[in-house]
Amino acid sequence: MGRTIRFMETILRDGQQSQIATRMPIDDMLPVLEDLDSCGLYALEVWGGATFDSCLRYLNEDPWERLRTIRSHVKNAKLQMLLRGQNLLGYRNYADDVVEEFVKKSVENGIDVLRIFDALNDTRNLKTSIRAAKEAGGEVQAAICYTTSDVHTIRYFTSLATEMERAGADSICIKDMAGVLTPEVAYELVGEIKAATDLPVQVHTHGTAGIGQMTYLKAVEAGADIIDTCLSPLAEGTSQPATESMAIALDGLGYETDLDVDKLDAIAKHFAGVRDRFLADGGLNPKVLEVEPKALLYKVPGGMLSNMISNLTDLGALDRYNEVLAEVPRVRAELGYPPLVTPLSQMVGSQALMNVLSGERYKVVPKEIKDYVHGMYGRPPVTISKEVRKLIIGDDEVITSRPADLLEPELPKAREEIGMYAKSEEDVLSYALFPEQARDFLGRREDPFYDVPVQEVEVTIDVA
Repeated sequence: MGRTIRFMETILRDGQQSQIATRMPIDDMLPVLEDLDSCGLYALEVWGGATFDSCLRYLNEDPWERLRTIRSHVKNAKLQMLLRGQNLLGYRNYADDVVEEFVKKSVENGIDVLRIFDALNDTRNLKTSIRAAKEAGGEVQAAICYTTSDVHTIRYFTSLATEMERAGADSICIKDMAGVLTPEVAYELVGEIKAATDLPVQVHTHGTAGIGQMTYLKAVEAGADIIDTCLSPLAEGTSQPATESMAIALDGLGYETDLDVDKLDAIAKHFAGVRDRFLADGGLNPKVLEVEPKALLYKVPGGMLSNMISNLTDLGALDRYNEVLAEVPRVRAELGYPPLVTPLSQMVGSQALMNVLSGERYKVVPKEIKDYVHGMYGRPPVTISKEVRKLIIGDDEVITSRPADLLEPELPKAREEIGMYAKSEEDVLSYALFPEQARDFLGRREDPFYDVPVQEVEVTIDVA
């Protein structure tokens, strides 16, 4: 009997985030949750990433209630979420009190495994969330954001893994958000991490560049314990390799997967209907289903590509796509080679887009990029040159401390501001992360006249 390889299914989070911008409502999930729970999957990724924001902003769903609902139907598989360290599920650093309470409530509401990463691989930004997760009884999977540059070597990533083990990680994930981890590097990197740590290793990649299956095979050969896959209707392209295909292939090679392929097929038929509906209404752009070998050159993740396409379409500038794509690695190099993962992927993508559309590089610079150059997100992998720094922030000082050390507690103010609409600490946390979106959602929930504009009427009484 061969070694057992476990599967983490992504269709409820990253699969749908990568292809349909996280627009899948809970109603599309409910009919198959019990089947997903009973087909042998190790874990279901159901929360985190962009799901929280999307629930509030687009779907009129309470993200906490979504989690509790999924938990009530899933009893066997672990529920997993993606957490951006000190950024949580947002796009800035939050104060430690928000991070601690959010992590605690995530576990209380049903999360088993928290995959925690920092966009810059700055482990200072992981410590609070790792400690909070352990105290809450959650399982910590520390994620290495894989990218390529002269500094991002096998030794660099292996050193990160050992540092994460010392920080309290229960497992290590190699998070290849751009789908640029090649098979030979995957084999070497997994082997080195397995040799340097005593932790299980999970590998995450995307099908963007067309090499995801090969990467997984070599990672498994090197000792990887778990792989991330997505059911076929929303697989490949900017999403993960297909669950069913990888299961059949690994079974044929003598590995044990413990997956019920017939049950997976039945579940896939349900999601095929969901996919077809999104295709019909334009929510799924066929372009994200394509293989993009240029990802191996530009190191652009699938979600970033789909966002870029969406933004350019909205601006009527889709014909500039290749120009913006080519500008991305230039901006990334000038900003110190940050891994292109949320929120840095969106930030670098926006700057590249503005550089191209404005006709002058760094003529327009978003606040987030200025904050990044100021050091407010942490340490870049490579020091930003004085010339680029001056171009973006002039002679401003750059901080070198852990960014969150400069933040005052935020929960007391949040509780006060949203008190009239908040019924729970979870509501307060929603507001702390996404003030505008949460206020509107909670306001509509609690006040039937929240969205009704106030009308002033003048009444004149003619008294004879």
